[in-house]
Amino acid sequence: MCGIFAYLNHNVERERGHILEVLFNGLRRLEYRGYDSSGVAIDADRSSRNGTAREEGGGAPPPYAVAPPLVFRREGKIESLVGSVYAEVDAMHMSLDEQFLVHAGIAHTRWATHGVPSTRNSHPQSSGPWDEFLVVHNGIITNYEVLKETLIRHGFTFESETDTEVIPKLAKFLFDKANDGEGHVTFSQVVTEVIRQLEGAFALIFKSPHYPNELIGCKRGSTLILGVKELSAEDSVTTSKSKELFFSSDVCAIVEHTKNYLAIEDNEVVHIMDGNVQILKFDYSKEKPASVQRALSVLEMEVEQIKKGNYDHFMQKEIHEQPHSLTTTMRGRLKNNGVVLGGLKAHLKTIRHSRRIIFIGCGTSYNAALAARPLIEELSGIPVTMEIASDLLDRQGPIYRDATAVFVSQSGETADTLLALEYALKCGALCVGITNTVGSTLARKTHCGVHINAGCEIGVASTKAYTSQIIVMTMMALAIGADRTSSQTRSEAIAKNLSGLPGKVSEVLKLDNEMKDLAVSLIDTQSLLIFGRGYNYATAMEGALKVKEVALMHSEGLLAGEMKHGPLALVDETLPVIVIATRDDCFSKQQSVIQQLQARKGRLIIMCSEGDTSNVCPNESCRFIEVPQVEDCLQPVINIIPLQLLAYHLTVLRGHDVDQPRNLAKSVTTQ
Repeated sequence: MCGIFAYLNHNVERERGHILEVLFNGLRRLEYRGYDSSGVAIDADRSSRNGTAREEGGGAPPPYAVAPPLVFRREGKIESLVGSVYAEVDAMHMSLDEQFLVHAGIAHTRWATHGVPSTRNSHPQSSGPWDEFLVVHNGIITNYEVLKETLIRHGFTFESETDTEVIPKLAKFLFDKANDGEGHVTFSQVVTEVIRQLEGAFALIFKSPHYPNELIGCKRGSTLILGVKELSAEDSVTTSKSKELFFSSDVCAIVEHTKNYLAIEDNEVVHIMDGNVQILKFDYSKEKPASVQRALSVLEMEVEQIKKGNYDHFMQKEIHEQPHSLTTTMRGRLKNNGVVLGGLKAHLKTIRHSRRIIFIGCGTSYNAALAARPLIEELSGIPVTMEIASDLLDRQGPIYRDATAVFVSQSGETADTLLALEYALKCGALCVGITNTVGSTLARKTHCGVHINAGCEIGVASTKAYTSQIIVMTMMALAIGADRTSSQTRSEAIAKNLSGLPGKVSEVLKLDNEMKDLAVSLIDTQSLLIFGRGYNYATAMEGALKVKEVALMHSEGLLAGEMKHGPLALVDETLPVIVIATRDDCFSKQQSVIQQLQARKGRLIIMCSEGDTSNVCPNESCRFIEVPQVEDCLQPVINIIPLQLLAYHLTVLRGHDVDQPRNLAKSVTTQ
């Protein structure tokens, strides 16, 4: 949820203004995650430690040999922070042109969990006077109250309501204790002892004037990426170790600088000093962490993917990118009327012998699995159950060794899904990951899996990842069922239809203006019901979720078979009801639903196959959304797109923020 970013230039001259802009742009790239405040920390003038420093401690000099860092924090949008920083820099008569051969800066966007959005609760959080230790944090520290009580007893005063503030104060406490007659302690030693005391999920970046020009990043349960950019001789003052290094909670913030990155693993402490990167592996059972070697990976992402291009919003862009994202999802995987999923190949026999397949996810990812469930049951002959990750954990539902647990997450970092993964691993089940993020925690911790390859998704409301997830799980069903001769004809038909699906999606995107007109007609309504069944029960759920997420309008996706068990009481001539009635095995049942809703004068909007309007509603009382007809199990990919467009246009017409919906974040990495 929170976004963290850091930038360190080593042996390459960069102006203070440039350093600030790199930090600000890093935060802008992380805006989509959702936030309510932001902040940065940079160095003051190096020529004098008192010339630009804030007076603290009764005029006493700072307890280190450099000028105190400059910390700027602000509630609200990033541009508010940018304006205030430049105003303060100007008021201090500080030059933006001053050049730094080496400089370490940190930045943060906060999504409030502990304490309301405010300047004092914003990050970086400080150890106290003179900002001896500064920390930016993504995650939740579950034992912060105990740590806070201990630190208060040792004389520390807390300024914020955050759980994060205990971290820099704990760092100062341990630093002072270690330096009390025992000589100088290293930065990594301080941080290692800090994380030894922390419980919960976190990604952290530490900055300290005791260790100028150094940064430390570490993580447990939250995402943290290291980016490395080696500079040419023309870019640097010296050819010796001239580089720029970046920490970020998302690769989207580093792709414009470098494609060389490292996905930091849990309990790794990454220390940047003198242009070198040292990786230490923390282990509770050992007093000292072990040094480890890791190779850099190369990002398969282009800068254009993180830009809106000719679109007004990222959500709009990503809806219209779906023909391309589906193509890339299937590329190289469709062969000879069958599929090849290299990530599952070695484990298919185990999956086929499973007593049960369990799909586990949250929100949109859960809905995508729900859309694929009927086909997986049909082609595999194995019972499939669905689990919302948080509910599975609350119940401690039984998972046995002969089960296959499939975890679905766009980011690969969803907290509840990862906790459910840890639970399933302990139970001994085969764990499969389906994610859009290479190098994510989900991708690394599952036994096997499939990368959906939908491309970077910036909008908080997932669109193209949803349809690509359905396609990956459809291909998974084909792979599992490939050894069953009874389903061979059906499987070949589905595989053949997959290749033509992007073209059908392009056709349905032509309904954009029609969906905008429908949004205009619904602008003043307070609620919306969407009925689906069979393959399209998930479509109803996901369509309603999109309207709820971004248009901030009450909407419910309902199983049409349950209509008479409560929901029918809501129906009258004012309540808009969308019924999904495209051609499949449930078509006749949906015709019956429509008749019953008409009998109660329901305000009906019917999604049907092209040219099928007279068969689903013979009179003129209904409004229609006509979509291309495809193979029944692929129809959810087609049917969700008009509902995505409807949600988008409703949001714009209502004047809400499309890409950053109220109270929501892109990657829910805390509970």
